[in-house]
Formats: sequence, C-alpha cells, structure tokens
Amino acid sequence: MTELRKDYILDRWVILAPSRKKRPRDFIRQPAASASASVCVFCRGNEKLTPPEIGRVSGKNGSWSMRWFSNLFPAVEESGQKEPRTDNTFYTFAAAYGSHEVIVETPIHERQLWDFNAAEIEQLLKVYCERIAALGNKDRIKYVAVFKNHGSEAGTSLVHSHTQVASTNILPPLIMAEAAAIKKYPHCPYCSIISSEKNSYRHCFENNFAVAFTPYASRFNFEIWIFSKRHLRQLADATPDELQGISEILASILHRQKELNAPYNYVLHYLPAAEEGDFHFHIEVQPRLSVWAGFEFNTDIIINSVTPEDAARFYRGEE
Repeated sequence: MTELRKDYILDRWVILAPSRKKRPRDFIRQPAASASASVCVFCRGNEKLTPPEIGRVSGKNGSWSMRWFSNLFPAVEESGQKEPRTDNTFYTFAAAYGSHEVIVETPIHERQLWDFNAAEIEQLLKVYCERIAALGNKDRIKYVAVFKNHGSEAGTSLVHSHTQVASTNILPPLIMAEAAAIKKYPHCPYCSIISSEKNSYRHCFENNFAVAFTPYASRFNFEIWIFSKRHLRQLADATPDELQGISEILASILHRQKELNAPYNYVLHYLPAAEEGDFHFHIEVQPRLSVWAGFEFNTDIIINSVTPEDAARFYRGEE
C-alpha cells in the first residue's frame, strides 16, 4: 500500500510507494534496435498486456490513436485512510489516496511527442481535460496532477511516448504556495507578467491566444512557460480557439526540444474549481540537462548555467 507522510514541521509531503521499485527500466539512450527488441506493452497489438482500457481516441480502421488505463505501478491507490491525521505532534500521515493513469499518446513506438503536429497535441490536451474532470470528481480528491516525463533523466521508465495523470487527496504545497502568492496582489500578477514579458528579451512565441517566455528566474536550462492570454483558471476553461493556440505554441517548443534532444518534463499548473482563490493556468516545460547537487538540496537555491535570455534566443531561432 502507498502512504502519504508529511515532514515534521515543514509543509512538505512525500509518497512512499515501494511497489514502484519494480518498474521496468527501458532507458531512452538504448539504440533503436535494442529498444524495439523487447516487447513494448504500449505498442499497438499489445493492448492485452496493459491494465483494462479506460478510454481511447479512435484512429483509422477501428484502431486507436491514443488510449489510457490505470498505471500498473501506481504512486497512489484508491484504498486506505483518505484524510490526513497527526499522531504524537510530529507524525502526520494518510493513505496516498487517488488514481494513477497512463495516457499512451501514439501507437507508434518510435514516435515522440515532439514529432506531433499542433492538431495532435490539441487532441492530447482535450484528453487531459477529460481525465482531470473524471478523476477530480471522485470522492476526497483535491487535485489531479498531469505531467509528462521524456527521457530517463526526466524520470521516464518506458521509451514509448506517454503522459501520466495522478489524483491526490491533498492540494499540492506548490500549488497552495502559488495561490497564496497570487493573493498578495490586487490583480492577477501573471496577467501583468505576460504584458511585461511581451517585449522582453525572454519572449519566445506568441499567437492570438497564448504566449510563451523563458521565466526571469529560470531553474532549469531552457525552461519555458506557456500562458493563455485570457485569464483562465483551468485548461478546461479554454475556448476551442484558445486550446488551438496553446497547442500551437507547445508544438513549437517541443520541436525545438527535439533539436536539443533534451530530456524534459512538462507540468500543468491550475487551481481546481472547488478551491477558493484565483489562479492563471499555465504549462511549465522543464528540460533536464543539468543535475542538481549538494548546494541546491542544501539551500533550495538553484544554480542554472543557461540564462533565460540565452534560452529565449535559442527558442526564437537566433542561435
């Protein structure tokens, strides 16, 4: 059983999931021939090797273009004590309660998300909205995390392109901290930041509905954020045009990531409808080209060897 535990005094949580140590390690650095020599459970024709399918996007000839199912090695499970409790002052815990799903983004093993066009990425974002709604409506769920890992350095265990969706029985401290920081301003600070970054050296991509820039205090080499221009609290609030605009920019960013051949994560930041407060939905793309070491872990201050201004020049195609 997975377990959720809180730090003695800090608002910092960990999930203990010993079953995940059994995950296969199919690293992306293997040559293509070696990677395809073993059976990939995510490939077309191997559907019976995964947990039962929850849903799919139909493809040609009655097949599928995307499908999703429960994670075989979940970090959270729908069992145990849902509400955190504290024993003996310092020991706060609960079950790591929730659902953990995998969205396989393509039936083609060799194809990665950075090979997708904007329309295909838009379809994936629609699936994200669907799964956030489905899992977020379950009892005691506070948040649904949507995240993608690409490359072993970014935490992936299978080469075949996929996204993970995990619901939790707590609101993540990072989201709580971000929502609390937003409350300090009379109006949405991100709306003002978008306006300020529009003409900065960190501005990268823009269309009628979305904008992307490298954040002023970037933690990761070539980190880049995507915002809707309109103040949206969640991705599900986007109009079809806005969803298309966000997808076009995400596609442009990933195409540049392919040139770097960079391992990366991307994560969705939003505030669930049930939570009080304001938020501005955004996607953070975090390439994993450097290793955090003792200074970072000791101080929580990150050393980044690529300035956001230099990273923006790369995204703009200037170097």
